[in-house]
Amino acid sequence: MDEIDLKILRILQEDSTTSMVDLALKVGLSHTPCWRRVKQLEESGAIRGRAVLLDPAIMGLSVNVLANIKLKAHDEETLEAFEQAALARPEIVECFVTSGDSDYAVRIVVRSIDEYEHLLKKVLLHFPGVGSVNSHFALKCVKNTTRLPI
Repeated sequence: MDEIDLKILRILQEDSTTSMVDLALKVGLSHTPCWRRVKQLEESGAIRGRAVLLDPAIMGLSVNVLANIKLKAHDEETLEAFEQAALARPEIVECFVTSGDSDYAVRIVVRSIDEYEHLLKKVLLHFPGVGSVNSHFALKCVKNTTRLPI
């Protein structure tokens, strides 16, 4: 990956709807070589996809919960089952395997604290192997970006 590839990626992170013509102009290439580079970046997996970013507040999803989850067992079957359960829940927008006191850190987006309480009692505590869930409510989002520091 050279500087032109990085420049392409920076521009697309800023605005994924940038046309190929504009992208080529911004990086100093003609259309076809720029298109080839973008295709190569997609094929290599550097570009995983493109997305529309929604405003959670406008969508009525103003509660962000950061939950640390500890499992009772750490065998492969339990870990796989937990991860599959997390993947299946649309409220869980991020899920990380962690080191330290908890096994997983998840970010959950819901409409209300009551909705989270219901999700916790009826769903999360019944995920495979869950021993405990320690929840924190975000009061304010200071920074939220999908842009990587390249």
